[in-house]
Amino acid sequence: MSGRDAFAALIIRTDHSDGEAWQAVRAELLLPWGDDDDEPAVHIVDDPAWAGATAAEVIAAVSGDEDLSVVFLADRATMVAHHRALLAVAVLTREECANDEEFEAYGGAVRTVPAGIHDIHANLAIANLDFADVLGAAQSAPEGVFRSF
Repeated sequence: MSGRDAFAALIIRTDHSDGEAWQAVRAELLLPWGDDDDEPAVHIVDDPAWAGATAAEVIAAVSGDEDLSVVFLADRATMVAHHRALLAVAVLTREECANDEEFEAYGGAVRTVPAGIHDIHANLAIANLDFADVLGAAQSAPEGVFRSF
């Protein structure tokens, strides 16, 4: 992902079936966030070459980026859901972990509303929280979709 600032959340569009839905998602991604209305730091990849890519394929493609702990996919489910939730995927494979407990703490995937990507990315980037914390927050949220901490 050349040109991505290390502090920018990486969003990859993998579904190109609904341009109007994508524009709505993109608009939400670019809104100010947090208590201080911070400017969003995002790197959006909107390239048809990623159409239909699976989470595993994306992880394999971005795994060389040592600054990246999570990637967000705007997939088919994103485009059809009323909440436009993206798939947040930890950039970690089971093989990279010493045991199952480590993978459970640092790996996995969860749905997040567009506004939630900033909380997730920022907290993981500074190692304030683990991906397990994100999963826990999502499990207690309506529809199992992460919204905020």
